[in-house]
Amino acid sequence: MVETDVVVVGAGAAGLAAAKTLRANGVACEVLEAMDRIGGRAFTSTREFGVPFDVGCAWLHAADRNPFFDDAKRAGWALRYHDMSLDHLYFGDRKASPEEFAALVAAEAKLQRAIAEHEGPDDRLAALASACQVAGAVSVFNGPMDFGKDDDEISVADFRAAEDLEPNYYTREGYGALVAHWARDVPVTLSCPVRRVRWDGPGVRVETDLGAIDARAVIVTASTGVLAFDGIRFTPSLPQRHVEAVYHLPMGLLTKVPIRVRGSRLGIDPFDDLLMIGHARHDLYLLFFPFEVDLVVGFVGGDFAWELEAAGPAAAVDFVSGRLEALFGTDARRHIGHGTMTNWAAEPWVRGAYAVAAPGAAGARSVLAEPVGERIWFAGEALAGGLMQTAGGARRSGEAAARAVARRLGG
Repeated sequence: MVETDVVVVGAGAAGLAAAKTLRANGVACEVLEAMDRIGGRAFTSTREFGVPFDVGCAWLHAADRNPFFDDAKRAGWALRYHDMSLDHLYFGDRKASPEEFAALVAAEAKLQRAIAEHEGPDDRLAALASACQVAGAVSVFNGPMDFGKDDDEISVADFRAAEDLEPNYYTREGYGALVAHWARDVPVTLSCPVRRVRWDGPGVRVETDLGAIDARAVIVTASTGVLAFDGIRFTPSLPQRHVEAVYHLPMGLLTKVPIRVRGSRLGIDPFDDLLMIGHARHDLYLLFFPFEVDLVVGFVGGDFAWELEAAGPAAAVDFVSGRLEALFGTDARRHIGHGTMTNWAAEPWVRGAYAVAAPGAAGARSVLAEPVGERIWFAGEALAGGLMQTAGGARRSGEAAARAVARRLGG
């Protein structure tokens, strides 16, 4: 039986940050990670294309507040500012006219004003969009592509609480690689799923596939998707308000479909982005040739992302390839090569992209952030305040939880 001061469950950005903060405060800790690597949803792979590709988070959002941005500069990572405003808009395979594009910009501004001023009883973003007579591209961009949920599943109050994520930067070497580099000094036990947290004694007992650990406290950084599916059980059960908070913060989904495109730049500049509005919310966002690499990265979000991941990589690649051909002509097909699909919905230790508060449940984040029995703390992107749904926010959440635990144990 191992004994320590604190067990940190999960070695994503929040868990790694918690461990670093605890160690800096002289608090002994053990970090346990279910997967065979660190980083969680920050993961850079070179396996598919021979160049770094971020399977998870890719943009360093809110660079002026994101601690990873300074880490990237110190590490010598190549950084590129990316203006997230749309460069190209299509309705099906028809390019939007200048008038339609201007109308989109005006509609977006109208919706943002309505969100800021909203006080009505209906907390659904879709209802607000409907009242503003906003539809199509604006709803798609603010819902599935931004929050990972269709707009009828998004709380206006929660959406309003999210900070503006400008300025945004992209890194050539990869966000996941950056997180791994930053946390290279943190000891982590990998391939060690936590199955149960017992808090029916004076401290906690954390039961894993590799044995149990007794500690004075635990910081749980698992996603709300894992918690909702009882990936980690608690004995006794968590307080009802915490259980409800978990279910009020379901996971949204944003799926990437990167495809190699060689021998042509399709008349599009590197780092340009394009939104293609399809039928039945089969909408597609495309990022072209970041850092001049031969990749076009497709994004789908919300309900359609769950459908596409269920259909599998072949269907996803065929969908994006077909849209590229519809946009750029049949000649584009001969330039399209290997593609793949991210599949966070099927990852049992994540079960989605990031947490989204259901309509009427924006307060769930603050409830879940409350410690349980002065022994259990939660942290992660779901509890990152205005930087919710970001790796930088998860890091700040992990640091805050660790400081609270250190104060508690020191008392």
